Amino acid sequence: MRMQSSRFGRIALAIVICIAGALKSVSAAEAGEYNRNWPQWRGPSGNGLVLLGNPPLNWSEETNVKWKIDLPGLGHASPILWGNKIFILTAVPPEDAGQQFAFTVLCFDRDTGRPIWRKVARLDSPHQEIQPTNSHSSGSPVTDGEQLIVSFGSHGLFGFDLDGNVLWQRDLGKVNVTWGEGSSPALAGDVVIVVQDNNDASFIYGFDKRTGKELWKQRRDEGSSWTTPYVLKREGRTEVIVNGSKAVRSYDPVTGDILWQCSGLGINVAPMVVTDENTVYAMSGQRTSPMAMAIHLGESGDLTGTGAVRWKFSRGTPYASSPLLYDGMLYFVQHVTSILTCLDAASGEPLFVQERLEGINGVYASPIGVGNRIYIVGRDGTTLVLAKSRELKILARNKLDDALDASPAVVGNALFLRGHKHLYCIAEEKVN
Repeated sequence: MRMQSSRFGRIALAIVICIAGALKSVSAAEAGEYNRNWPQWRGPSGNGLVLLGNPPLNWSEETNVKWKIDLPGLGHASPILWGNKIFILTAVPPEDAGQQFAFTVLCFDRDTGRPIWRKVARLDSPHQEIQPTNSHSSGSPVTDGEQLIVSFGSHGLFGFDLDGNVLWQRDLGKVNVTWGEGSSPALAGDVVIVVQDNNDASFIYGFDKRTGKELWKQRRDEGSSWTTPYVLKREGRTEVIVNGSKAVRSYDPVTGDILWQCSGLGINVAPMVVTDENTVYAMSGQRTSPMAMAIHLGESGDLTGTGAVRWKFSRGTPYASSPLLYDGMLYFVQHVTSILTCLDAASGEPLFVQERLEGINGVYASPIGVGNRIYIVGRDGTTLVLAKSRELKILARNKLDDALDASPAVVGNALFLRGHKHLYCIAEEKVN
């Protein structure tokens, strides 16, 4: 039976890999993950694109909610999934004065929402004020199916196995981040990448995923930011691209050395970069200095002011959410509002600019693309579904009774939405 199952698994994987090769959306290694796994914020490729999947077009509290569960505490961390398990982070406030927050990892069954395990990683008191719309648990976890890497920022970096056992932990000290922390860790092979940009000394680290041993540490000339590192595998080389106010920089994940850098964005950077085969697209959206720029990949050194900068665009760029690159079209919202722009990625020419998304109020979550549709999650619990198009076409508006700040996840035909109070599984199946 085991040999037969393995054979069927290899056949299924081969089919998925063929599809991936035809669409040129992800690598062959990543293609096998799409049916069952969402291993990090923004999915298997870290760009919000879903190769295989068909989540519902319409839902409400009464329709197409497969299950809905209560969540303790508050966190804006997005859910991640591996196999039958969902992992989510939260900070549970104390019930009595003098007690400490419980920085907690939760694990649920993907099909039923049933709790599997719950682990308090650390009891600690927050050391700084946060922006009212932030939380004390805004960075999302990441997994490769072996280790679950969890960052609570100043409250610790942890390595778990998928059964909830702590394998290692690191305390990187307290940092002074304006409005609180929000960066998620990334995995580049066996290296955990952590960015700590703040008002004092900023650093980027590489840790061994199995032991937590520090492999390297590099100073960053940056102030407070909330961006997450993007891991790019291209032409046999892996690089880690980190957005920044002073410069977008690419790092060697093995040594931490800077491969290239390019200045030109505004202040207070939060969006993660996205890439295609030849270009990286970086954005910042603070109201006083909005900017997007396209940088040619494959270069080295300081690219500021060179021909490697293919184009710049200075209207309507995002402050909190990251852009979505979908079939040569670059979608992004303005600041934290429900105003959408779409550019031709190759030229930077606008396809539509600063179009208001009626029926949605404010956006922190990053959009995802699946099945020729785009899902944009609003802070008031409304999710708009748009057609992948060179013009604005709204297909559906869906409202839930919860505030939504975390970015969505998709596995198969199910959409997972983390609210302030609940975790939802949206699928074409009613609650029993």
